[in-house]
Parts: sequence; C-alpha cells; structure tokens
Amino acid sequence: MKLFGSSGTRGVVGDGLTPEFVLRVAKAAGTVWASDRAVVARDTRTTGEMFSDAATSGLASVGVDVDVLGPVPTPGVVRYCEVEEVPAVVVTASHNPPEYNGIKLVGDDGVELSVSDLERIEEHILAEDFATAAWDEVGEIREVDSANREYVEDLLAAADREAIADAGLTVALDPGHGAGCLTSPEFFRELGCEVVTVNANADGRFPGRESEPVGSKLGDLCRLVKASDADVGVAHDGDADRAVFVDEHGEFVAGEASLAALAAAHLGPNDTTVAAVNVSQRLVDVCEETGADLELTPIGATNIITRIRDLWARGETVPVAGEGNGGVFFPDYRLVRDGAYTAAKFLELVAERPTSEVVAPYSDYVNVRVNLPYESDAELEAMLDAAHEYAEASEATPNTTDGYRLDYGDAWVLVRPSGTEPKVRVYAEARNEERATELASGAEEALKDALDRV
Repeated sequence: MKLFGSSGTRGVVGDGLTPEFVLRVAKAAGTVWASDRAVVARDTRTTGEMFSDAATSGLASVGVDVDVLGPVPTPGVVRYCEVEEVPAVVVTASHNPPEYNGIKLVGDDGVELSVSDLERIEEHILAEDFATAAWDEVGEIREVDSANREYVEDLLAAADREAIADAGLTVALDPGHGAGCLTSPEFFRELGCEVVTVNANADGRFPGRESEPVGSKLGDLCRLVKASDADVGVAHDGDADRAVFVDEHGEFVAGEASLAALAAAHLGPNDTTVAAVNVSQRLVDVCEETGADLELTPIGATNIITRIRDLWARGETVPVAGEGNGGVFFPDYRLVRDGAYTAAKFLELVAERPTSEVVAPYSDYVNVRVNLPYESDAELEAMLDAAHEYAEASEATPNTTDGYRLDYGDAWVLVRPSGTEPKVRVYAEARNEERATELASGAEEALKDALDRV
C-alpha cells in the first residue's frame, strides 16, 4: 500500500498530512463503507480538532451521518464502534512526536480495518472516486459526550475489581498528556487504588514528556513512584492503547518483560499467542514453558489482528497477544490494544506480589533499538539494500517476515523500515548489554555506510 502503513497513515502536519488529505481519506472511507452513519474521534494533539473537522466534512459530503466524540482513547472509540455497530475515523498519531498526526480506520465490528479493506479505500483515494451526495442528502452531524464515561464503565465491568481493591494498591500514573488523561485516573480510582499522577493534563504539545512511553522518557514517573511509595507506575502513549510499567523501586520495566509476565499468567497448553517479528526471547521462553504455540507476524497492530482472526477461524484460542512496546491484546475481551485494560490485568498480578517479583523471571535480557532517519526514497532503498547484504553475509538464516531478523541462539538483531515514520529501525536483544549493543552497532554501521554513498 502507498498510503497506509502498519498502523494507519501518519505524517508531519503540513508536510505529508494535510486537512485536504484527511478529507479525501474520509470521503473514500464513507464511499466504501456500507453504513449511513460513522464516528470521528481524536486524541489530544493540537491539530486533532482541525483534522477531526476535515474528516467529519468528508464523511458528511458522501451522505454519512457523523457522531463526533472528541478526544477519546483509541480503545474507547473501538468500544463505541462495536456497541453502536458503526465504523470510525480516528485522528491520532499514537506515540509519535507532537508535530505528527494521523488516521486510523475502524470497522463497524469494532476492529481496525484489515489490509484488504484499507487497500479498497486507498484505491478510491488515489482515483478520487467518491460518492458525493447531493445538497439535500449530505450527512447530519451530532456531538456525543458519553464515550469516555461509557468506556470506563465497560473497563470496570471487565476487571477484577475485588482483587485489586483488596490489595490496597497505590498507582503512580503518567498518561503523557494524551487521551488517557480523560479516563485512566478515574478508572484506577474506581478500581479502589490510591492514584497519584504526573503529566495528567490533556495537552497535545506533550510538554512533560514525549508521547512514546520508553524508559528514557519516564524519569518523572520513576521519581513519582519513589516519592509516593507506589506499588507500580503506569504510563500510556498519546491515544492510550499502550501501557508500560515502573516497579515499586522506581525502575523501568521493559515492555517485553511485562508482556511475558502477562502471557505466562494467561497461556496454557494448546493456546496460541501472536507477536510481531521483533518478539523477545522472553515470550518464546514462556511459550515453551506453558506449552503454547507462537505465531509471528509483520510489525503492526493490523497484522496481529489479522492473524488472530485467522487463528479463530481455525478454532484456536488466543488469550493474549501483542508487542513488547506495551501494546497488548486480550482478544477475548476486545480485539484492540487497550492500555487501561492491560494495566488492570497487570494490577491483578501486582495484587498478589510486588511488581519487581512479577517481572523478575523475564528480566535477564537486554534490548537495544537504534533509529536511522532518511530523507528520500533513494536513502531508504540504499539502507534496505545494505540490510539485505548484511543479512546474506551473516552466519544466521534471515527471517524475512518483516525486514531481516537474524537469530544467533543467544541473541538476535532485526532491521526493518518503520511503518509510521521515515526511519529504518534496528532492534537487538541479548542476555547482556555488550552483546546487544554489538549486534545493533554492526547493523547500524552497515546502513550508515550505505547512506554515506548516496
């Protein structure tokens, strides 16, 4: 696909993403969808309202009535779509920096659109083939202010409130100025937790920290955990579909470790879990210990969702799935990454023993990630050619599910282009930092050499 990547379409506002483009996406979606009603929602980014207005206009112009939800976490929008049986245009760039925005498309079943559905919409965008309505048939627009409240109520009904409340937990929460500010503080308090917050005012400039909840950006949360003697710290990204954690000592918990802990608690023999090709050895170990199967996909929520649905069609059970970035699926609850629900499932584990003990069995690997930006298609092509040559020259057999993954038994390295930013990413994992850095640096140098020759 030319327009849609591993999680919708994103770009820098005014340079790759414009109101005109969003208008066209919405017109195409409204043309393709067999629905006379749809939803528009957004995260807290400063450009969100502008793009929300463009999407609303696009849908209305092809005769679709529009429910405008305002700022809502992506999983809250998905819940609304499932309950109301309407599709949605979600204006969000998730974890990207504030100058970015983007579009996710959700079907009337409450699931992000499949690749085949996105391809149909993309064809209409590129051909500018829209079912423009006559003046007296344009869609009606109404504002809906209940989506966040109903989302929290839904979460509370699904979580083990009694177990969490009985543990008397203190939760330090960092929603990162994103849509989670509007729901997660209330949710955790209603679960019976004492809640202290940082970066909990909705602000699309993300003044307190960058939107991506990685360890190097969560210093405020780590300090808050220590200062408040909290049992756990929780951080979200911009649209609150991720949750990452800090232990009771104020130490960042790798997303790969928390995913492994959650998987160990929910997987059993004959179950299957789904993860992206950058899967951690931690999850591989859990599958071996529990007797569960592991299915790998290209990186991105859309790919994981598609594989889960394929497994369901074959009669297989998938209790948990996801990536090591904090994006976890509990498909039996809802087929969406949900940061608040993931945190609740993690709190159920913390209710039984300290956070550090929950993740201790999965903490003996080190992960390194390097981002190499590019400015032209020629630079991207040069780096991908270099990645191919590097993989072919290695002693490991490349896995080419998504990019080039090289497994060495004790460690692995993966090189792939980002699906959301103009970057090529290098991932590495090993049992010690020296080995992980060595693998990442080797691939990085090969790609940089290629860039220097462009």
